[in-house]
Amino acid sequence: MLKILKYFNPKNVWFIIVSTAFIVFQVWLDLKLPDYLAEITKLVQTEGNSLSEVWEPGAYMLMCAIGSLIASFIVVYLVAQSAASLAKRLRGLLFDKVESFSMAEMNKFSTASLITRSTNDITQVQTIVAMGLQVMIKAPILAVWAVVKISSKSWQWTLSSGISVALLLLMIAIVILFAMPKFRAIQGLTDQLNRVTRESLTGLRVIRAYNAAPSQEAKFEHANKELTDANLYTSRLMALMMPVMSLIMSGLSLAIYWIGAYLINGADTAARLGLFSDMVIFSSYAMQIVMAFMMLSMVFFMLPRASVSAKRVMEVLNTEPSIKDGSSKSSNQAKTGEIEFRNVSFKYADSDEYVLQDISFVARKGETVAFIGSTGSGKSTLMNLIPRFYDVTDGEVLVGGVNVKDYSLRDLHNKLGYVPQKAVLFTGTVTSNVAYGDNGKAAGSADDVKKAVAIAKGTEFVEKLEGGYEGSVSQGGTNLSGGQKQRLSIARAVYRRPDIYIFDDSFSALDYKTDRQLRSMLMQETADATNLIVGQRIGTIKDADLILVLDEGRIVGRGTHQELLQTCEVYRQIANSQLSKEELEIG
Repeated sequence: MLKILKYFNPKNVWFIIVSTAFIVFQVWLDLKLPDYLAEITKLVQTEGNSLSEVWEPGAYMLMCAIGSLIASFIVVYLVAQSAASLAKRLRGLLFDKVESFSMAEMNKFSTASLITRSTNDITQVQTIVAMGLQVMIKAPILAVWAVVKISSKSWQWTLSSGISVALLLLMIAIVILFAMPKFRAIQGLTDQLNRVTRESLTGLRVIRAYNAAPSQEAKFEHANKELTDANLYTSRLMALMMPVMSLIMSGLSLAIYWIGAYLINGADTAARLGLFSDMVIFSSYAMQIVMAFMMLSMVFFMLPRASVSAKRVMEVLNTEPSIKDGSSKSSNQAKTGEIEFRNVSFKYADSDEYVLQDISFVARKGETVAFIGSTGSGKSTLMNLIPRFYDVTDGEVLVGGVNVKDYSLRDLHNKLGYVPQKAVLFTGTVTSNVAYGDNGKAAGSADDVKKAVAIAKGTEFVEKLEGGYEGSVSQGGTNLSGGQKQRLSIARAVYRRPDIYIFDDSFSALDYKTDRQLRSMLMQETADATNLIVGQRIGTIKDADLILVLDEGRIVGRGTHQELLQTCEVYRQIANSQLSKEELEIG
């Protein structure tokens, strides 16, 4: 928990120093109140004193109370400001860290867990800092100062206070011992609840189409019940504390007055007034001490859960991305746009089996290289190695004659126009989605956006939208069809005018006519670039300069469409399943 405090900025550190000074001032004022109360007690008990003599210490008591209130307001403001600033900084750092993660780190934490850590966990940290700083600074100062002031009054009273504090600390220790494991479990269960909720909301249409609402409700109910049971367990433990603390406080008051009565009864007449005054003072100070420890106990109850949250946040912040920037080398001008795989093999970090094995090929500027194979043959994984979403396990991937590991990620990505298997759109407009991101070259104009959309065969549906190119695109593009989303994703890559285009099964949602027209337009637009196409349809890839056939992570065939029909059994099977005999003969 303490490690996370290093993320305070210097301004907040000064806020804490100033608030500490005000806390000391507040404690001094609070501990002056019993002194004035003792003076008033003596004046009232002594014969011959008038009411006017009580007004002066009473006025001082009122001033102390008002001063303490003002100091408390200032402390609360400064500490709350510091806690909010820390939470803001942690959220920013966490977001930046996640942005730097490769897919390996994303898979390790999971999306649901990262959302929980950046929201719920940081809120827990903010709450404990806001409450903890003022309480954990004030309580020890108040307790020690009060103990020093009462220690000389009576060893019997001091002993009774010590026993009360010991009982209070013992109870806190027992509660924390039983609560800590549950607090650890609660954050994991929150991740699980978020995962189930996110899954249900994302797949809502499929759930309804398959009448699977009851099974999803059962999943949610199970996750919800586990989290509820864990929270109830800790809440009951916490609820047990309040009556026990009230019992300890009441018992201490009873002990002080019982001891006081015993001492006063055994004293002579002259000493009785002093003992009575001491009893009043001691009672006030003892309550201050117990209240200090009660405040600490409230923080201790929150601390286990906040500690778990802080650990989870720090786990993300301390995770080093497995993929780091290279030295930002420029590519070889003679090999601009060229991609070469040299004996590349790849396996995921948590797997012993290779997904790709001994992949070698060269794609030169102006060429179109296509990849085809059965589901799970490794086509998309191979594409993910070029932008370094993952790093190769063995071998090398070269772009422009330079190993991709030697590029800065920014420079590498600016060479690529990437269209993923699943079209991804962002909340905004058509223009903001097409012109999305850092495009490496000079920013294009509105005409460039229109040209890119036209090449992607999207002009017709875009101009029918309300607002046209400034028409609204909802989160994930849910107000567009699958084919429309794919065309805007392709337009985004075209707008960038990169050296290399990567189409990862990016035409699957298009009808055959649109697919053919779009590829014809792309062929003209991308003639000077390198094109890598992953396809499931023979019609999409048969005109490629080189077709690589993958099967179980290996290249089992390479050549043109006609060559593969003659030499590759796997390709021939795919072609026979998609094309008629006449089409094969024409092809």
